[in-house]
Amino acid sequence: MNVNRRQVLWAGGAIGASALLAACGSGDETSAKSPAGKGEKPRRGGTLRVGALGRASAITRDPHGTQANESDYLIISLVHDTLTVPGTKPNTVPRLAASWKASDDLKTWRFTLAKGATFHDGTPVTAEDVVWSLKRLRGTPSGASRLPGIKAENIKAEGTDTVVLVSDYANAELPQLTRLTTFVLKKDTKDSDLGKAPGTGPFKLDWFRSGNARLVRNADWYGGDVYLDAIEVKIFESPQAMANALLAGQIDVASNVGAVAARTAEKRGDVQVVRRPNDMAMPIVMRTADGPFADVQVREALRLAVDREAMVKQVLSGYGTVANDILGTGDPAYARDVPQRARDLAKAKQLLKEAGFDTSKTYQLLTTEDIAGLAESATLFASQVREAGVKVEVVRQESATFWDKTWLKGDLYTTYWGTNDSVVFFASKTMVSDSGQNEAGWKNKEFDAAYRKAMATKDAAERAEVLHGLQQIEYDASGYLLWGMADGIDLAGAAVRDLPTLPGYGRVQLERAWLAR
Repeated sequence: MNVNRRQVLWAGGAIGASALLAACGSGDETSAKSPAGKGEKPRRGGTLRVGALGRASAITRDPHGTQANESDYLIISLVHDTLTVPGTKPNTVPRLAASWKASDDLKTWRFTLAKGATFHDGTPVTAEDVVWSLKRLRGTPSGASRLPGIKAENIKAEGTDTVVLVSDYANAELPQLTRLTTFVLKKDTKDSDLGKAPGTGPFKLDWFRSGNARLVRNADWYGGDVYLDAIEVKIFESPQAMANALLAGQIDVASNVGAVAARTAEKRGDVQVVRRPNDMAMPIVMRTADGPFADVQVREALRLAVDREAMVKQVLSGYGTVANDILGTGDPAYARDVPQRARDLAKAKQLLKEAGFDTSKTYQLLTTEDIAGLAESATLFASQVREAGVKVEVVRQESATFWDKTWLKGDLYTTYWGTNDSVVFFASKTMVSDSGQNEAGWKNKEFDAAYRKAMATKDAAERAEVLHGLQQIEYDASGYLLWGMADGIDLAGAAVRDLPTLPGYGRVQLERAWLAR
């Protein structure tokens, strides 16, 4: 499986226009009061037992490695801080980096470290530790995509508390990139010590066994109060097994458990259903470079043949929202005034006829069962477009085969992204002509120019206008058919309070959670 893909799969990434030059505020808005806990004052103490998905064969202890397991990513994120984390307004807020500032040309960024930040062994965090960690990240298979445009030699320390990053080109989204995997380790940490290396996060590792772990509160955390005494993470291979464990009282939280379990839990008064709106994009990719879907009229026809409301209702059981073929729906700069596409079978048939599309053939739609609802979305899509005269055969592939043989190469396939809150994230990763993960093989000079202009624009209003134009081009001509956004769903026991409600990386920020018992 492509490691770059897996590295961003579970992570969120965005930067609001108001956060381009400096960061202020905190991440306190990343969690919401649980329904049963409104108006309550947080109390200290207790152990939160959290279930998270993962497979024993995919366990990793490397913070800069490929975290295919949500359980690993949760453990690593609680032990090791990143430079920034998701917020609400702005949607990139400080963590280990207390503030940041860019040069006028948006190429040089200075990150100032938080005062009082220490490792779990009591030693202070220095700029040299951060520089070493970023260079180590940059040297991993996935590191180049995490820090694009930044060479290792252009990551430097300035004094003891400032880290300087110099990009090869203007990059207004650079602080957003530091949210994902910029976990900081002590300088010169040996690979053999990664599993026990001290972090800087709100919890310290007590023990780790076969993917399960116990973490205890870091009383000296620079980031504020941590209420729980400990968090115990238990690995589960299926959402159903995890949901059953919660209903049996064996865990307190079933993380990212899915709509099927939520429907069952809603009937019980002792279980909370915590929704993270618009958590995951589940687009269908149509190859634009060549093949049967290279004609923009054919792609438009397929978009018009889809009944989006039916997809959300049936595939997501209503736990989601209709989308409009533009990725990054949670971005403050998202173009909400672009007309919502609605089903129009007559127009779809007309466009197919004008394009000379061969409706006598049967076209394969390749999919996986990596996440709940993905294969089901492919089946319903095939049924809907048949009404426009397009015959589609759904082919389910094993995960490894799909990512090795189909992803980035297929004519028609499903994909999914756990990142939602940044239009430019998707533009840079999947749509500019030279992007390493250009899923549709799309090359559009006008789109590329709009992206480059947005990255070099400091004024918030001007940048929002440029991004609006970029999204219009994506809406008109890209290879994406984004029919809906799936909600993230956690189940929690009645005593759990203040679980995170932000999507992506925001969902592993449990430092403000507490127990009302």
